[in-house]
Amino acid sequence: MWQSRIVTRPSIYEFAGGEAAFLALATAHHERCLADPVLNHPFSHPGHPQHVQRLASYWAEVFGGPASYSESCGGHSAMLGIHANQGAEEDLGDRFVRCFMQAADDAQLPDDAEFRASLRSYMTWAVNEVLAYSPRDSRVPAGLPVPHWSWNGLQRADATSPGAE
Repeated sequence: MWQSRIVTRPSIYEFAGGEAAFLALATAHHERCLADPVLNHPFSHPGHPQHVQRLASYWAEVFGGPASYSESCGGHSAMLGIHANQGAEEDLGDRFVRCFMQAADDAQLPDDAEFRASLRSYMTWAVNEVLAYSPRDSRVPAGLPVPHWSWNGLQRADATSPGAE
């Protein structure tokens, strides 16, 4: 008797290796940004003492992990607000994405082509969104939910989420 099986694919968060993988990614990314002559400036200023952990929590949540960033840090609007009104050098976004992808190697995340393409497409999208708020007169809307990124890209905000369309 033939039975059909539904194979569910793990979230990107699970595929990457969970919380430890995202902490390794955030740590490696932070180090790469400090070494970059353009990205160094914003990353070298003392910020929140748990910046790397918060970054790891944010990315983990985006890729299907627990909502710890939203619960403790204020969600997507809070993250955008931290980066808004800073101005941006012309190639900052490209440099940021390049450091992110190199950090994925440094953190020894899976070397799977589809996984790496998902990471790159997310970060390219995210950098463009953050840079849209870089002009000095930008205003970040309140209540934006953390975006969720799957193997198929950006997922529509849950109807119960603040800021859902």
